[in-house]
Amino acid sequence: MLELTMATVSGTDAGATAGMQMADAPSEPGAVLRVGRDRGTCRLATPDDWLFVSRVHLEFLCGPEGTWQVTWLRGTHDDPSSEVRLVLVGGTQQTLLYGGTAQLAAGGAGELVIHDRTGPRSVNVGFYHEA
Repeated sequence: MLELTMATVSGTDAGATAGMQMADAPSEPGAVLRVGRDRGTCRLATPDDWLFVSRVHLEFLCGPEGTWQVTWLRGTHDDPSSEVRLVLVGGTQQTLLYGGTAQLAAGGAGELVIHDRTGPRSVNVGFYHEA
């Protein structure tokens, strides 16, 4: 099972968790969870006016062995107005490239942080992948 939590944070709300959303999916091949502005496609949806987040920004996909990966989907713009950072429990950090994919280890936990390049806003997506 993959469990996700999402909080949107703007400058004065740093550290607040009001409006937190949660979603989960079993670790079955083909299972998908999406994060973005499109409420019809995404289980976790950000505010409509947060244009630094694509309509479908992150896609979590379960592979044939029950392992999960996350992809920052490329949108219509060549240069995104956000950046995505993957932070694992224990402090390991990496930048997720635009269009890039990262594997999520079974039993792993951490968060993906989508930063607005133009202002003090972020979307924090916590994850826990059961072993």
